[in-house]
Amino acid sequence: MSLHRVVALLSQPQSPFELACAAEVFGTVPQDAPARYSFRVCAEHPGPLPTTAGFAMLVDAGLAALQEADTVVVPGRQPPDTPVPPTVTEALRAAHQRGARIVAICTGAFVLAQAGLLDGRRATTHWRRTAQLAASFPEVRVDPDVLFVDHGDVATSAGTGAGIDLCLHLVRSDHGAAYAAQIARNMVLPPHREGSQLQYAAQPAPARADESLAPLLEWAASRLDTRLTLGSLAERAGLSSRTLARRFTEQLGTSPGQWLLSRRLDAARVLLEQTDLPVEAIATRVGLASAVNLRRRFRAHLGTTPGAYRRTFSEI
Repeated sequence: MSLHRVVALLSQPQSPFELACAAEVFGTVPQDAPARYSFRVCAEHPGPLPTTAGFAMLVDAGLAALQEADTVVVPGRQPPDTPVPPTVTEALRAAHQRGARIVAICTGAFVLAQAGLLDGRRATTHWRRTAQLAASFPEVRVDPDVLFVDHGDVATSAGTGAGIDLCLHLVRSDHGAAYAAQIARNMVLPPHREGSQLQYAAQPAPARADESLAPLLEWAASRLDTRLTLGSLAERAGLSSRTLARRFTEQLGTSPGQWLLSRRLDAARVLLEQTDLPVEAIATRVGLASAVNLRRRFRAHLGTTPGAYRRTFSEI
């Protein structure tokens, strides 16, 4: 298997935290798994690059690295509206035209917008900067509420945590749910948050420890093959259905039903990758009742069929 070449394009002054998101996901090989990506860093001018953390990074590659990249990641930068040199925007456009996937984390979206890669498209960035992005680039359809937006050839994310979500989403698209879950476990992170989930821009008050949904989520995830309703989840949590639904929105940015469906589809993906179980049996195991229902949900949410997904990502 040839390595997917990921190049992080840095600008100055560079925020190193978003770079670390991409480096951890694409640059670290999970234990007992083959390497799937090669990862390197480049900048317009190789050499020491100032950062917002008070130290300089030594970058040894220039823009020529983009000519061979399969994916180009543009981490966040401060201030985000700093003009991008024409050589950089031209290199980004050339990589995109050649077929490279262009990805922005956090305020890296401003770089993509300056390159014209977001014109006429939906995009996002950190919630504190969405109004600024929309005002500076009115041709971009800025969505302030989502974690990330993926168009296939171009993708943008919200802040640092959402940048990790986007990178893991791209790994799932490239190499399947099981491999992405290995990386997430290595990072001690949940393997999957939907891009349509809300950014956590403003909460009325932080949840108390006894209000955390974590125990309920763990309990439900271990019982996907059973009938789990809003009522049964609320009863388990000792809450009313309305209160539980509100907690899901506050803590996860989604509804109980959508969370359950997402977990069931994730479980189905792993079974398709790692077993030869019939689709009907997989549907039963993950609580989707029938092969017909699994195929319908798979098509609606993943744009493919269970059979096609298995042919692409099967590990057996």
